[in-house]
Amino acid sequence: MCAMPGSRRRFLSQAAAGALASSALTCGPAAAERPDGPGRVVRCAANLYQQFDADHNREVPAEGYGGWQRAEIELDLAHTALVSMHAWDWGTREMYPGWYRAVEYIPRAQEIYRTVYPRLLAAVRSAGVTLFHVVGGGNYYQTLPGYRRAVELAGPPPPAPEIVPADASLEKLHALRRERVFVGPHNEADVERGFAKLDFPDDARPVGDEGVAENGHQLLALCKQHGVNHLLYFGFAINWCLLMSPGGMQEMSQHGVMCSAIRQATTAVENRDSARQQWAKELALWRVALAWGFVFDSDDLIAALR
Repeated sequence: MCAMPGSRRRFLSQAAAGALASSALTCGPAAAERPDGPGRVVRCAANLYQQFDADHNREVPAEGYGGWQRAEIELDLAHTALVSMHAWDWGTREMYPGWYRAVEYIPRAQEIYRTVYPRLLAAVRSAGVTLFHVVGGGNYYQTLPGYRRAVELAGPPPPAPEIVPADASLEKLHALRRERVFVGPHNEADVERGFAKLDFPDDARPVGDEGVAENGHQLLALCKQHGVNHLLYFGFAINWCLLMSPGGMQEMSQHGVMCSAIRQATTAVENRDSARQQWAKELALWRVALAWGFVFDSDDLIAALR
């Protein structure tokens, strides 16, 4: 972890706070006795990663770490919400071949919509657990009641980050990246056409007035209204949007929200060397477990909600 000193201190303080919160959940009073009022507590198996102790007698000291482990934890459903993020309908490969050439994980995501989303969302809704949707990339969500509620709750957005001016040299570098990195000049038109018609897939469409946020400012407002302090993310993609996009884990963790992930309900942006084994997904799940929260298996979560 090559963090600057300030970042390292923040990481350690967050880890300590997480340990205290975990201890309070495991060893604290029964839900009806808690100072914040009765909760809806369920026990659920979760995956965590033990990032200690490095064994410096080994050729690779990190191989001494405890690694992935299981623990039964308590989830207070009154303060927990699931977040479906960037659940998009990409159309078909025949419609947008260039989009599929640039975003190789689309077929994996579509399989997750088909096999994981229906059971997971049905269990969440049947249990009455709070469900949010984080959106982006178009205006397909702006007429939904849950989005209008989030906008009203959040109020005016904070100032946009200050942008340094670009000169001709920087513009050339950006142009080279556009041409050589992503998405490729021959794919751009298909991607633009796809985003122009962006929508939810049927299996991931919000129901009723479920909260819909397009950024962290709005998602925070929804969390405050519902009393949520733990978000369980799923959607696409775990090592990209779920971590770094507006409303993602990096942003929400800065507000003190614990951020976890659901392994079977997400996939990752992979490269040519990682795609066969989905190593990028595994590294992203490790990062979630190390920096922010827990990694849940969908079947464990569904069983706990039932």
